[in-house]
Amino acid sequence: MTAPRVTVMGSFVVDLMARAPHLPQAGETVKGDGFLIGPGGKGSNQGVAAHKAGAEVDMVMNVGALKSGEPRRVEDDIRVVVEHCDGKALVKVILECCLLSDSEKVDACGIAVAAGADFVKTSTGFGSGGATAHDVKLMKDAVSGRARVKASGGIRDLQTAIEMIDAGADRLGTSNGASIVDEARRRGV
Repeated sequence: MTAPRVTVMGSFVVDLMARAPHLPQAGETVKGDGFLIGPGGKGSNQGVAAHKAGAEVDMVMNVGALKSGEPRRVEDDIRVVVEHCDGKALVKVILECCLLSDSEKVDACGIAVAAGADFVKTSTGFGSGGATAHDVKLMKDAVSGRARVKASGGIRDLQTAIEMIDAGADRLGTSNGASIVDEARRRGV
């Protein structure tokens, strides 16, 4: 039986809290000070759900923040999910490589590793392009053994699967697994 999977889409949301002199009554207006920011919103909630279910988490990186020059925001996004999984669920960060330059892919890998991700992943499979051997090798080199690489998107045959593995993929994501295995058996691979 396969473990359940949770996909985290979108960006990190925080809860904003203020210190108050007493616990307010319903409807009471309280003047607070010393604002605190803590993780909240859907990323942490899905991380907690994954943790409880023993699932793996596929998290789509905040591409907009990366492209806007906000690497700290991207790292915070990833870190909150990693922390809420508490080592009990693998966290895979989907880069959506078809939207990134090579230097952005390398930067994204470094950010994901710094935030504690277990995997970097090429694609959701819904973008304009899937996994390429070039991207897998680039990502493998960028993580330098500190995370694993999952090639996903567009892997429909044995030849492509072999290319991804040869480029350094630790795991493949494909909806054609059965036909790829059948082809490998027929060819004696």
